[in-house]
Amino acid sequence: MAGALLCSGDCRIRNVPSLADVKRMGQVLSALGVRLEQHDDILEINASEIKTSKAPYELVTQLRASFFAIGAILARLGVAQMPLPGGCAIGARPVDLHVRGLQAMGAEVQIEHGICHAFVPGKSGRLQGAKIYLDIASVGATENLMMAATLAEGETIIENAAREPEVVDLANFCISMGANIKGAGTSTITILGVPKLHSTDYTIIPDRIEAGTFLVAGAITRSEFTLSPVVSDHLLPIIAKLRNIGVPVIEEGSDCLHILSAETLKATDIETLPYPGFPTDMQAPFMSLLSLSEGDSLINESVFENRLRHASELNRLGADIRIKGNTAFVRGVPLLSGAPVIATDLRAAAALVLAGLAAEGQTTIQGLHHLDRGYDQLDVKLQQLGAKILRVEAKTPVETHFVSNTTLPEQSIQI
Repeated sequence: MAGALLCSGDCRIRNVPSLADVKRMGQVLSALGVRLEQHDDILEINASEIKTSKAPYELVTQLRASFFAIGAILARLGVAQMPLPGGCAIGARPVDLHVRGLQAMGAEVQIEHGICHAFVPGKSGRLQGAKIYLDIASVGATENLMMAATLAEGETIIENAAREPEVVDLANFCISMGANIKGAGTSTITILGVPKLHSTDYTIIPDRIEAGTFLVAGAITRSEFTLSPVVSDHLLPIIAKLRNIGVPVIEEGSDCLHILSAETLKATDIETLPYPGFPTDMQAPFMSLLSLSEGDSLINESVFENRLRHASELNRLGADIRIKGNTAFVRGVPLLSGAPVIATDLRAAAALVLAGLAAEGQTTIQGLHHLDRGYDQLDVKLQQLGAKILRVEAKTPVETHFVSNTTLPEQSIQI
């Protein structure tokens, strides 16, 4: 959606899920003057007239991904004002890599009162190609700078670039609009800037984290089903860990996986790493699974420094998890017992749903605004697989971590 800002014509994006974050990003783009229409999973975007370079504070602070628009806005208009981002409270995730990269491309950037002000000096108003080395292989910085470079003058080389499938997909989206990008999916991406981009009709890749969540759902409930469409290559570290735990996963072609019931769930160790390592977004769901696996498991969260808060909620369900720093020590227990719990972030919410599926008795999960940020009707899809899961209005409100102009009733899921 941020990449569509680079195009002065119509963009059609297919396979778009109905997520709170998608709607919020749409609000950010609408505030900039972009026209959007969504029909089912098709999103029509027209950014021919960007009326302002300033994104609204109250929206950007709710969604970290909206900050990724600064590169595209700056490339199109030569000026951009973007509040510092929000999102799940799972770590600092500073934007210094984004800022230094834009500065290397000739932009003047200042951060004052929580607003990032950027402009391109000179008559041309165009960013200049540059050689950029990222201290960390950041997905967000890679994507932001890659988008900015598509309309820059000359060649930009991003070294130590993130290799995630989402980076490749964004590069392919930009290429479909006429961008000249090579090396996406490797640690070095080369972009030769072009004067303008054209309209496109593009289908995005399936969500590997949603697919992984369903695989863990099958494993934790000892179930058997087929999952499609997926990109199996994107799920290799997840499939490998499931097999280590004792869960049979059969690849039936490049876009279909069949998961079988496991006889025994065995302990294993996990360390989260940038792609192609084990994804940090699957750490919480796997913690739920390992809490019911025989033996002692160790989970080391090396990507974010504040992403183990769901452990205390899993312990409410009867799990045996100890936290020291960014490491979780998980001792498998024979069973979990239903209890009221509260989701602390997006993937923690999914982990609690999975634990609730396997727990004896009823589990009630509050904080669904987190879950709805990244899963399109997860409860409905699980119902279709036979889960006894129901979304209800919560009897008591819980603290939410976002600001809204309207007060919505807090909901909970009962499993």
